[in-house]
Amino acid sequence: MQWFGKGSGNIEDRRGMSGGGKMLGGGVGIIVVVLGLLFGKDLTGLVGQLPTTGSSQQVPLGTPTDAEGKFVDGVLESTNQVWEKQFANMNLTYEKPVLTLFDNSVQSACGNASSAVGPFYCPGDNKVYIDLTFYNELRDRFGAAGDFAQAYVIAHEVGHHVQNLLGITSKMDQYRRQLSEVEYNKLSVKLELQADFFAGLWAHDAQNLKDFRLEEGDIEEALNAANAIGDDKLQKQAQGEVVPDAFTHGTSAQRMYWFKKGFETGDFKQGDTFTAANL
Repeated sequence: MQWFGKGSGNIEDRRGMSGGGKMLGGGVGIIVVVLGLLFGKDLTGLVGQLPTTGSSQQVPLGTPTDAEGKFVDGVLESTNQVWEKQFANMNLTYEKPVLTLFDNSVQSACGNASSAVGPFYCPGDNKVYIDLTFYNELRDRFGAAGDFAQAYVIAHEVGHHVQNLLGITSKMDQYRRQLSEVEYNKLSVKLELQADFFAGLWAHDAQNLKDFRLEEGDIEEALNAANAIGDDKLQKQAQGEVVPDAFTHGTSAQRMYWFKKGFETGDFKQGDTFTAANL
């Protein structure tokens, strides 16, 4: 992909700074880190269960000067333009998220998190968080290389921001308190697959932006990334067996299907994974 426009200017660059405070020990904190090491992907649902902490030192928003930072900022701006138009079509106003770059650990409104949890979205502060070394993991451990695979990760997290703005995230929080772990996991899969659909919808609509251009192989890179981080594939690699009741993000086939559906249709209304007869 190529981005010819300016960045969003909505990047909070905490690279080189301390995460602020100790990492959470025991209980949920350790569970998040262990699962992050196993799955290396978005764990928004679990991170959302961490205790809220005070905000750390404020960092001015802006556009990074390094190539990696500029790329992330360009992807974020393309998502802003796509979702501003989508929300306008629904007579709504899109609130742009902040994307925080960090090293090793970071303090968010959802608690302290290490790089081990992978990229995540915190609904408590409307921010996407990512340690860019995750892209090395994506390439080297999961075989999902390419700039569009990286862009897919950001678009997926922004998809969680969209869900938060639409009230879907708050409903999920209610269900978490009411349902068993197995039943909630089923809803979590639908939440994640919808974020994959939104990432595909972004790719569809971004083609119409004057500053954006898809290149040959881009969509294949995104599909390869979606395939690499399916629950079934990751469980098989990590523990040698597949446990469907423990799925939280969907199988490789499901993740590829919903991203592709979003890309091919560009129709927001077709992304209701919660009422879909088949995932």
